[in-house]
Amino acid sequence: MTLLRTTSVSAVALLASLVTLPAQTPAGVKAFTGARVIDGTDRPPIENATIVVRDGRVVLIGAAARVAVPAGAERVSLAGKTVIPGLVNAHGHVGDTEGLEGNHYSAANVTRDLRLYADYGVTTVFSLGGDQAAGFAARDAQRTPMLDRARLFVAGPVLSPKSPEDAWKLVAEDQAMKVDIVKIRVDDNLGSATKMTPEIYQAVIDESHKRGLRVAVHLFYLSDAKALLDAGADFIAHSVRDTEVDESFIGMIRRRNVCYCPTLTREVSTFVYGTTPAFFSDPLFLKYADSATVAALKDPKRQEAMRNSRSAQRYQAGLEVANRNLKKLSDAGVTIAMGTDSGAPAGRFQGYFELMELEMMAKAGLTPKQVLMAATRDAARCQKVDGEVGTLEANKWADFVALDADPLADITNVGKIDSVWIAGNKVRR
Repeated sequence: MTLLRTTSVSAVALLASLVTLPAQTPAGVKAFTGARVIDGTDRPPIENATIVVRDGRVVLIGAAARVAVPAGAERVSLAGKTVIPGLVNAHGHVGDTEGLEGNHYSAANVTRDLRLYADYGVTTVFSLGGDQAAGFAARDAQRTPMLDRARLFVAGPVLSPKSPEDAWKLVAEDQAMKVDIVKIRVDDNLGSATKMTPEIYQAVIDESHKRGLRVAVHLFYLSDAKALLDAGADFIAHSVRDTEVDESFIGMIRRRNVCYCPTLTREVSTFVYGTTPAFFSDPLFLKYADSATVAALKDPKRQEAMRNSRSAQRYQAGLEVANRNLKKLSDAGVTIAMGTDSGAPAGRFQGYFELMELEMMAKAGLTPKQVLMAATRDAARCQKVDGEVGTLEANKWADFVALDADPLADITNVGKIDSVWIAGNKVRR
């Protein structure tokens, strides 16, 4: 049974088994018709659906026979398409990278990256670190029915305090910047760096919680993951990659209802450019990829260095562990949030890597429905933005992707994009 929602439905309409908009001017109203809609909830797909959008938000959604299109509304036919909610990347980066170099943060780069994500159907991005004023400005300007690029949420700088007192100061600065989440790293980069100590990350977490902020944690090792859960971490921003997760960890993460973000494609980027990867021939990749970056990654000397890199070999082995852990955690009922760490200066191609991540999650053993939920509803819930995005329901933003094939039959069909819509506006691709 299709669940229809509206803020005002007349008794006559109810008796007639029709849902209609309240009587008012149709200005700013669009009706998307004819598609099969997967709304991102647990409800079955809606065949021959109608989505009514006003001022960028969904007003009504349901089977065409039960949704009356208001007179004068702009009609958009999506007949023969499958519509899904816009993808939500729970861990990306925006604005800082040009080619293979970081430290180029600018407003122009923020806009470029958000448009690139949207080209691939990623309509919301949580940038977990490195965010500057232009990113905050983009975040603050996006609650508009005129939006036509991906939505952005920001963590500000990745905090690296040297003492508990320093941690308190940096968290206060984060709060003053109005970050959406605090980000820290607890990792020794395979033994090449000094890891943040428990005393300091406990101070970050405690102070963040005192100020009403959540904490996302970059990590690698299972022992750190357990200690961070004990300390109160709110979001696991990468896979555990050193060893298989155990029942103790599963119990901890489930009891605290903490989400787990695999970022499988992050590992891919650490070793795949030892040769020329197959996706460099994919037309969908080539349509939007920067040709100079692609050429640089094909350089024989660069490829040889990656082939001979011990860290590349370690991360490649870590990917196999990550795949097994993803399946084990999903089977145990842990909430998975799709994320990629894309946008960092390491050949992590925004938009395309999100589609690759979906395919890798399926290869790890998740069903197409589980993958799609992790990339829409669950990613939005995990990052506390599910009141606005992640599913196609009344009062949420009309961010969706029209596909030429069914992603529940094969998750790679998410790459068969007909059109992308943000706040009901068609993205120019």
